[in-house]
Amino acid sequence: MREVLYGRNPVYEALRARRRRVYRLWIAEGIQIKGNLRAAVRMAEERRIPHQRAPRRRLDALVGHSHHQGVALEVGPYPYTDVGEMLALATRRKEPPFLLLLDTLQDPQNLATLLRTAEAVGVHGVLLPLRRTATVTPAVVNASSGATEHLLIGQTNLAQAIETLQARGVWVVGLEGSDEALPPEQISLAGALALVVGSEGQGLRRLVRRKCDALLRLPMRGKIESLNAAVAGSVALYLAWQQRGWA
Repeated sequence: MREVLYGRNPVYEALRARRRRVYRLWIAEGIQIKGNLRAAVRMAEERRIPHQRAPRRRLDALVGHSHHQGVALEVGPYPYTDVGEMLALATRRKEPPFLLLLDTLQDPQNLATLLRTAEAVGVHGVLLPLRRTATVTPAVVNASSGATEHLLIGQTNLAQAIETLQARGVWVVGLEGSDEALPPEQISLAGALALVVGSEGQGLRRLVRRKCDALLRLPMRGKIESLNAAVAGSVALYLAWQQRGWA
């Protein structure tokens, strides 16, 4: 099974990460090869990956639309991983585990935003449910600016994954706006942590919520009732990173 990634940053990051099998780099005729596109071509040449010019309409057909910035990359499927590899990465980095769990997030743009933030703050892995969730598609890779290619992302039963993490000493904190949830100053996010963000409409599912060790709410002083799931999750990730000493 092949996918087609598109956009200069996502293509560059996919080649830089070296986690996918790459079949061909496409560049639209008339596009100047400079900046990270020049670096992408150089990496393709070093790895002996075919790269060729083609009319823009050829790339339009490959990608399915015209928003590809004149660059496309034929690759293998996204290399999903598991919680064991994520914890092993934390061990190699000599850091307490820092994971993000996304409970049936539906909007690919929200998923991409959270993945980009997760990569920026240094999480060791992101877990998605097995069903009813947005997944890592070329559109998500593009919207995350290629952050997906540097992240360990897995699909699993979240309730079982939470139990596994808790058995390894990881504190599981669910993000929601209920009265039961604690504000940031009353909850520790500094140690081994898995932050759980619920779906846009329903929030955390009942079983996942019940499995959490604690619930976190973000303070609000404006007139709207809540933040977008991606915004709230991103704020919480930065709060956790701050408590971890910006390590």
